[in-house]
Amino acid sequence: MARQWRIEYKGGIYHILSRGNQRQVIFKDDQDRETFLEVLGKASMLFSIEIYAYVLMGNHYHILLKTKKANLSKTMQWVGSTYTRRFNLRYKQNGHLFQGRFKSILVENETYLLRLSYYIHRNPLRAGMVAHLVDYEWSSYKAYAYKTANIPDWLRIDFILSKFTSKDRNCSYRLKAQNYSDEDNSIWEDVKHGFIFGSEQFINDIKTKFLKEKKEPDLTQHNRLKFDANIDKLIDHLSKLLNFNILENKITRYSSLEKKECRDIVVFLIKNQTNLSNRSIGEKINLSGSAIGSIIAHLQVKIESSKTLKRKIKTLNSQFEV
Repeated sequence: MARQWRIEYKGGIYHILSRGNQRQVIFKDDQDRETFLEVLGKASMLFSIEIYAYVLMGNHYHILLKTKKANLSKTMQWVGSTYTRRFNLRYKQNGHLFQGRFKSILVENETYLLRLSYYIHRNPLRAGMVAHLVDYEWSSYKAYAYKTANIPDWLRIDFILSKFTSKDRNCSYRLKAQNYSDEDNSIWEDVKHGFIFGSEQFINDIKTKFLKEKKEPDLTQHNRLKFDANIDKLIDHLSKLLNFNILENKITRYSSLEKKECRDIVVFLIKNQTNLSNRSIGEKINLSGSAIGSIIAHLQVKIESSKTLKRKIKTLNSQFEV
């Protein structure tokens, strides 16, 4: 199983997500939730991390945090193992509680932090667990939305609230969170390469600082990001392999089936080789993100039903060296 590429540095900001093993419940009652928050608070002190937002769901959690040291993996491993040990001891059981390694998304700055905090706090609402955000007790929402909220010593809300210039920043945050409409599909579409939430300049900085010269066999994200640095080269290579340049051939309803299939194959391979978002691919070849999604889904169905097409895709994939 490929490892997730951990980019760690002083001042790194991350959106953390971890699920229960086989999606099992990791918080059975309020005592479990209190235990987890106690562990999280202790981690903030032991590992010098700043925790900006969190939500505890039934079988997973989200955390928004900043590392003052390059120690994200060490921090989250300690959180996971410590909570698992207490959970297993309480319920007299053994084994893994969490599903593999935690997922981390590298976040650029406060602009993206605000959007993520809204997204994180709205999880219970999207899941249909409550009718109003204020009704959910196990998130940091109330700390942001109401001055009278009981705020843990380790929760850092000033950094995000400082982005509001109004007199009542809590009210401003509350209104923004309540009316936030950029939910699942849209926000994840802006996560580039599967693990970076930020501008193209931020992504280029990450490439410059952290990409290695050679391919990393078990770090798929690293290898795809390395290829993404040469997206034009990738398209050029596909053009030669298929004798079809997607930038020069506009596909219409009158185009031949052969050209349409070539277009679909190029889109599919770009997605497969780079892990660019559908929106980013669409911007490159003048299609909408939804159109890219439809093309990929349609071709995937064809691949499953056609051994010839499956072999063709496999052959094309084998010709790429990162």
